[in-house]
Amino acid sequence: MLVGMAPRPSPNSYPGQHRGPLGQRRDRRGRGLRGRLLPASAPLARSRAQIFDDLVLDAVEHVEHHWPNKLADVEFAVEDVPPELPSYDSDVLEDGSVPLARLLPGQPDRGRGQIPPRIVVYRWPLEARASDRDELAELVHDVILEQVANLLGMDPDDL
Repeated sequence: MLVGMAPRPSPNSYPGQHRGPLGQRRDRRGRGLRGRLLPASAPLARSRAQIFDDLVLDAVEHVEHHWPNKLADVEFAVEDVPPELPSYDSDVLEDGSVPLARLLPGQPDRGRGQIPPRIVVYRWPLEARASDRDELAELVHDVILEQVANLLGMDPDDL
């Protein structure tokens, strides 16, 4: 033991601590587990996924404000990455060969009525194309407008 240092407590002195393989503890220095660095109400405490969801909701609210009747049954969804498909149909908005969003048209369901149309926005490809939050918000808005125009059979410039 080094001079001037207090003896280390025994591993049994911290009840309820997680012990991994070979007796290692998650709390190596006996100070307790770390808590949140920021309060939940601080803007920096929000994850990138939560920020992206807010951008999508803002764009959807803007579009639904102008066409509430036509978009009443449309569902909007966010996925991190697009599924791997051998080829993409015309319902997929692509940048090069990377899908940014997809429109799934509504279909009649055998037992429950009808499956509503759904617009799926892919988070990671859009985040990779934007340099900051303002550019990402504009890109998300443009992608949603283009998919809504595709759903309604309109030109995106008319929206």
